[in-house]
Amino acid sequence: MTPPEGPLGIIAGGGGLPVRVAEAVAASGRPVAVAVLDGHGDPAAYGAFAHAAFRWGLAAQMLAWLKGHGVRQVVLAGTVSRPSLLSLRPDAAGVKLLARIGRAAFTGDDSILRAVMTVLAEDGFEVVGAQQVLAGLLPAAALLAGPAPDDLARADIQRGLAVCRALGAADVGQGCVVQQGLVLAVEAIEGTDAMLDRCGALRRDGPGGVLVKCVKPGQSRLADLPTIGPQTVEGALAAGLRGLAFEADGTILLDRETTIARAAAAGLFLLAFDPAEFTEGTTA
Repeated sequence: MTPPEGPLGIIAGGGGLPVRVAEAVAASGRPVAVAVLDGHGDPAAYGAFAHAAFRWGLAAQMLAWLKGHGVRQVVLAGTVSRPSLLSLRPDAAGVKLLARIGRAAFTGDDSILRAVMTVLAEDGFEVVGAQQVLAGLLPAAALLAGPAPDDLARADIQRGLAVCRALGAADVGQGCVVQQGLVLAVEAIEGTDAMLDRCGALRRDGPGGVLVKCVKPGQSRLADLPTIGPQTVEGALAAGLRGLAFEADGTILLDRETTIARAAAAGLFLLAFDPAEFTEGTTA
């Protein structure tokens, strides 16, 4: 799509995605203004762009700063931990903003994102997905690396998809690890990397488990999509898994070539799957 006049605003959490979005947009000739969430993103990574750091409690100041830079379109990108009430320390404008967000700020991750996007829209911003400004983020269904999953691995993927859907319906997490039908771990507020760290000590003898990631039921595709990258592959390898399976057209694949190469070198399968193929009651 043709970008509108004016800079793109990026509300940046942690990880490499917001940096890549900023670099790609700037390379296209469009200005970028980055509001870095304090404690999540690294302001030093945005030295080439207009940027400022804001803690959650100063969210109203952040929106005013974006408006001051002429921003109309905003991307929410990067990893963010949901704040606790005591950590917010909002200013007067922040108190009013929190009142508009309501209790959603302290329930599920998708709940707060929907609330934040509503507030942004009410303030005149258009929220767009990172995939709309950075092509190639969401792989189509394909085996990207490694051997094709055997029947046991496919059964683990089917089991993992059902578990992820149950977690997502409760707005908890987007991933789990399944080995031989046993759920070794589910993703909650700690995130995928920390979940994988726990799995090594929990693995059973025999064929290794599978990391499964998918979009939550009813989740907005504008923010907080499941993400896989080189670090995920390294974590899966350290945990003794034999593959990673993620929802096609709904999961961000960071550093695509590097991630695929690392999975292939490790002998792990990397599968972007169509959920319909692994939904109980359907045929493969």
